[in-house]
Amino acid sequence: MKKSTAGIIAFSTIFLILVIFGGSFFDAVWTFPGNFNFFKTFPTEKLPLGSIPIMILALVGTGIFITIKLGFPQIRYLIHGIKVTMGKYDDPDDEGDLNHFRALTTALSATVGIGNIAGVATAVYYGGPGALFWMWVTAFFGTTLKFAECTLALKYREIDEDGHTAGGPMYTIEHGIGMRWRWLAVTFAALAIICSFATGNAIQSFTVSDQIYSEVAQLVGTQHFLTLKHVIWAGFDVSVMQVINGLAMAGIVALVIIGGIRRIGHVTGYLAPIMAILYVSASLLIVLSHLPQIGHSFSLIFSMAFNPPAKIAGATGGVFLVMLNTMLWGIKRGLYSNEAGQGSAAIAHSTAKTKYPIREGAVAMLGPYIDTIIICTLTGLVILVTGAWHHTQFYVERIDPSFTGDLLNSSLLTSFAFKEGLSWLFGYGDKIVTVTVLLFAVSTAISWSYYGDRSANYLFGAKAILPYKWIFVLFVFIGGIAQLEAVWAFGDAALGFMTFPNLLSIILLSTVLKKMTKAYFSQEQIPNK
Repeated sequence: MKKSTAGIIAFSTIFLILVIFGGSFFDAVWTFPGNFNFFKTFPTEKLPLGSIPIMILALVGTGIFITIKLGFPQIRYLIHGIKVTMGKYDDPDDEGDLNHFRALTTALSATVGIGNIAGVATAVYYGGPGALFWMWVTAFFGTTLKFAECTLALKYREIDEDGHTAGGPMYTIEHGIGMRWRWLAVTFAALAIICSFATGNAIQSFTVSDQIYSEVAQLVGTQHFLTLKHVIWAGFDVSVMQVINGLAMAGIVALVIIGGIRRIGHVTGYLAPIMAILYVSASLLIVLSHLPQIGHSFSLIFSMAFNPPAKIAGATGGVFLVMLNTMLWGIKRGLYSNEAGQGSAAIAHSTAKTKYPIREGAVAMLGPYIDTIIICTLTGLVILVTGAWHHTQFYVERIDPSFTGDLLNSSLLTSFAFKEGLSWLFGYGDKIVTVTVLLFAVSTAISWSYYGDRSANYLFGAKAILPYKWIFVLFVFIGGIAQLEAVWAFGDAALGFMTFPNLLSIILLSTVLKKMTKAYFSQEQIPNK
């Protein structure tokens, strides 16, 4: 069967399932099997281990398995990864599209984004401070998953007659595991395209639009013709400001992505470092100005990761379920933040100019360290040290039901924390979040367009790339006028489903990966300069 035919069947199946079972079927990817009553209380109501989602077991379990099998590469080869990223082993004559640094920044531009601002805030909003601990766990073992998926993507990538690369889990599955597994490669590519529309751009565009709408509403109120929301149908309303935001975002993204991976690499090579420095500097300034609260914040993170507030949670079973909720939100937002195990970053890293796949795998390991261990932690600490986390559903439901302040979610919670945290310096700390949300969202959408681009090319050939890009731009606009819950739910579901094929390929090829790693590091690596 042709890949194009298989791709059409895959999309038709996904659409048919959506029509028959509705969105709840896709939402279940993060709750199965706990969404069934039998498993929800298995083995007992006090210790319902059966309610632990398969997704958590798959992600963390695969990360632990690969980490042990490869001998903790995220620690042993970290320095080597830094040296490779610095260009010490670069050879401009090697096949590929981007050097190691630009391949990393392209991947980071997709991961360092809304997940670091809105995603962390959402995790704390629903899961409490303890969610940060589980984000760290996801990141630590996620570094090994990044090493594995990106090394394999380099090994099994294709180079066309023009010298352009095509790689990622779909090629790893087809060339590494074998043609009889092509159906799994097709499934991954189809889900990657869907995920690019939701996770890769609609969520980015929504967050920018929501943030800008909030800023404008503070200036002119909510009854101005720009901010007045008009009901289109039950549960969906939109303002002129949101339409403008969506159009502007779509236009910016379109200008860049039509140019292909080399233009994307140039843009992200400059944009990623600038936006990271701006955001990290402001976060450090807030954290350092609240030194007395840092110790207490870390205490909250560790204590609430395993011992949620018993005052509201009640019996042991209740405490376990609250802890499970915290774990779930931490891992979901951790995965969304660094995309470890999802396979998307492998598409960007497969473009690297190198003849040694292990080198780019070592570079890829830096992603979760930068993205989650550093940037997400700083966001979480800013929310905690400023007391902004009191404005969350977790705080009100689990700790202080009498709290009367406004509940703030997503980037609005982070904005509030920055405004409070920098109030001693100036009164516009929230504007830093607005600027970085815009930069992060644009860079993430740009990079994700390439992931979907490569997936469309894999399924339907080069003729599908331009139509895909214009549909992608359309979804940028749709995200700008969409609703929060719908966008995040769809993004989470697509994110979860595309992870399984990638994890399976890593497990089945783990022995190959181990041999490659041992062979590479058994030889002396001589820098080119």
